[in-house]
Amino acid sequence: MADIQTIKPDVLAKKQQDKEVHLIDVRTPAEFREVHAPIAVNIPLDQLTAEQIKDRVNGNGADPVYLICQSGNRSSKACQKLIDAGFVNVISVEGGTKAWEAEGLPVNRGKKTISLERQVRIAAGFLVLSGALLGMFVNPWFSGLSAFVGAGLMFAGITDTCGMAMILAKMPWNRA
Repeated sequence: MADIQTIKPDVLAKKQQDKEVHLIDVRTPAEFREVHAPIAVNIPLDQLTAEQIKDRVNGNGADPVYLICQSGNRSSKACQKLIDAGFVNVISVEGGTKAWEAEGLPVNRGKKTISLERQVRIAAGFLVLSGALLGMFVNPWFSGLSAFVGAGLMFAGITDTCGMAMILAKMPWNRA
């Protein structure tokens, strides 16, 4: 795994005043619609391909490609995906859109949505509670649902990969 280059939002904003920068927001379309940097283009992480990026930068591998998400986690994964595909000049925006907004930089706002992270917590909590209640009142085997979700959360924490988030990202309400 290569070291991921990063840039602070204010430094990137200054760069874009001098020349065109390629900023790709890898969040879901619903998250992007809610708030995003005006210079960002939305290509969700699960749909991001090296070909799309080559088309966006006119095949020029010398120009840097900046990636942003909510807080920096998904953009780092996107950087790694592009590095694995042969890109050498990909840079993650430190702190993501949250940091961009906290710096007082301009943002475009749209329809409010529930973040993917909150959706995961809601779904996991619902499944754990359902499994526990069904296990107590219907059949003890339903407790396995709570154990399964707990194991999934542990796996997500250890590997930094969340299957539930990947599934939720594909849901219709997370699409534009």
